[in-house]
Amino acid sequence: MNIREEREAWERAYLSPYASRSSETRGRDREEQKCDIRPEYQRDRDRILHSKAFRRMKHKTQVFLAPRGDHYRTRLTHTLEVSQTARTIARALRLNEDLTEAIALGHDLGHAPFGHAGEAVLNEICPEGFKHYIQSVRVVEVLEKNGQGLNLTKEVRDGMMNHSTSRMPKTLEGKIVRLSDKIAYINHDIDDAIRGRIITEEELPDRYTDVLGHDSKERLNTLIHDVIDNSMDQPDILMSSHVEEAMLGMRRYMFDHVYTNPKAKNQETKAQNLLRELYEYYMKYTEQMPEEYRRLITDGRCSRERAVCDYLSGMTDQYTIETYEELYIPKAWKIY
Repeated sequence: MNIREEREAWERAYLSPYASRSSETRGRDREEQKCDIRPEYQRDRDRILHSKAFRRMKHKTQVFLAPRGDHYRTRLTHTLEVSQTARTIARALRLNEDLTEAIALGHDLGHAPFGHAGEAVLNEICPEGFKHYIQSVRVVEVLEKNGQGLNLTKEVRDGMMNHSTSRMPKTLEGKIVRLSDKIAYINHDIDDAIRGRIITEEELPDRYTDVLGHDSKERLNTLIHDVIDNSMDQPDILMSSHVEEAMLGMRRYMFDHVYTNPKAKNQETKAQNLLRELYEYYMKYTEQMPEEYRRLITDGRCSRERAVCDYLSGMTDQYTIETYEELYIPKAWKIY
């Protein structure tokens, strides 16, 4: 028996009857020889971790556009916090930690530059629309590895596709990530908003903090324990009604006072206009995009509009700004 088979045997013996087992995966679109060390979901986790899209998240907006401070979250640090919360819950419930981590690390790979403001404008200008969760799956199916994709298992892609509020994954591990995403961003966005002097801890509504806690540590402790306590030995991932109501109430508060606050979002219109102009430019001068995106069009794998959207959505905040400056901002003349 090799190391992978030993791990698969451990999963069958130890994990909850509701867990997804690596040996029972629904598989990949392209069949591959199995690894002698790593189970299938661990291989997926590793592929995501080594992808270019994963590395680019360190320079993509979470809440504050291209933040100058070293301690504000980026899309990458958000992803790591989601992963840590999700792994904690999965381990406590004896669910598949490798699958949980793979979904968590991949769930935001498709986010556009400038956060949800970038997503909104790409959805507006691209005739085929743009949703970051759909793009995350497109990244791992089509765009990574020069158009070959990462060939991930169906369970990982399902969790990535269905992590948003309006959707529901098929696995309990995917449901953990879906909930951990909210737990993470509500708490760390409060922390960043306080650091950015958008709100103060004292301004948070008592009806929510009295349930969840009065600092980030207390709130995370309350939410994670509540999920574990209510989901233990259950065929679903659950929260108690009063804690869930408080969490969703805090989320609404953040939308009203942070996510749409002009002080935090006063640069978003500029960022959106920048993406509009870049979209128009590359629609006209498609030959100036990198070859891997041009090939998607010439091979008939997607429309020009989708390929341009692929290119723009993969950009980091800073690269988007630098590209715009290179194309549109004149440079001072000098003798070389």
